[in-house]
Amino acid sequence: MRITTRGRYALRASLALARLGKNGSPVSINNLSEQENISSVFLEQIFFRLRKAGIVTSVRGPGGGFCFAQPLDKLTIKAILDAAGEELNLSNCDKSQGDCERIGHCLTHFIWKDVTDLVNNYFRNITIASILEKYGIELEKTKL
Repeated sequence: MRITTRGRYALRASLALARLGKNGSPVSINNLSEQENISSVFLEQIFFRLRKAGIVTSVRGPGGGFCFAQPLDKLTIKAILDAAGEELNLSNCDKSQGDCERIGHCLTHFIWKDVTDLVNNYFRNITIASILEKYGIELEKTKL
């Protein structure tokens, strides 16, 4: 399993948005870019994916930017990584393709599948709010 730069940046930018978007106020791509030292062009691509997945919404005009479309205590790391296009599989096993000649007698497939399930469930149970709370980042109450 390998998390790409896009996935890592999506998570970093989401956490930055949570810290900077006080009371649910929008945060600009430029502000996030400066705070996280990530290319604004790359962040625009990432936030397009996040918006399409319903994780963030955008506000146009002066003072506009992005804000979360759902409560931070419901928004999981898995949802962010999925929206960024990350596939959290430990093995590129061909069994799921149905054309593997080892189907029926390859026990390692089940091991990799179990570990993949554990990793996915781990990320599915971590929310943005729980990360901020765990590391002592104070949040004001949001509108969500």
